[in-house]
Amino acid sequence: MHIGILETGRPSEDLMAVHKDYPHMCQRLLEEAGSDLEFSQFAVLDGELPKDPAQCDAWMITGSKFGVYEGHDWIERLKSFLRQAYDRDVPIIGICFGHQILAEALGGKVIKSDKGWGVGVHSYPIRETRDWMEAGKEALSIQAYHQDQIVDLPPDATVLAGTDFCPNAMLVYGNKALSFQGHPEFQADYAEDLIKARRGVLLAKDVADKALKTVRDQSDSNLAARWILNFLRDHQSVA
Repeated sequence: MHIGILETGRPSEDLMAVHKDYPHMCQRLLEEAGSDLEFSQFAVLDGELPKDPAQCDAWMITGSKFGVYEGHDWIERLKSFLRQAYDRDVPIIGICFGHQILAEALGGKVIKSDKGWGVGVHSYPIRETRDWMEAGKEALSIQAYHQDQIVDLPPDATVLAGTDFCPNAMLVYGNKALSFQGHPEFQADYAEDLIKARRGVLLAKDVADKALKTVRDQSDSNLAARWILNFLRDHQSVA
């Protein structure tokens, strides 16, 4: 399976020197859960988009510091590309910013939430299940780092997991797309270094300190990766 990773953000140079970039994190996440995978990456935030939605078997959109409502040309071009991929039945996986821009592209709405920051390991109760999800799991616990949230769902979206703080934490669009507000690709070391770097800068110290107490909690990132691959392989089998 050939997965195209759409790079929409980058860590700071200091963090990237230690932890590498977001496409690397996404690739590592999936490689640890499956084999026979091939990857290409596209620096969308630099204006690089694939020429054809069918160029890869599936697309994965990374996280980003940007808001999907910001008026950057590359954001609008990415929305158009995602609509084309969706219409042509090429499956899409969205992570954080990717979760949000996919929703906006398909008719939803994203805002900077007045609920504040969601940071650290969050546990999202499962609301609905699908055949490609492993049975018996009551919640999905993964790293989170966001302030923006989806507040209006696209017509095709179904909520699979969420909390009162983040009701739309995991969405599925039939067998065409799957997205997560959290960051299954973030390892604890990166999450910890990211929060420390932004403590007292973008994050209030009390928010950062509370989050730092959770970053080493049990994470279901490997489970999320298996769900992603199960979803994509299920799509291939149907196609």
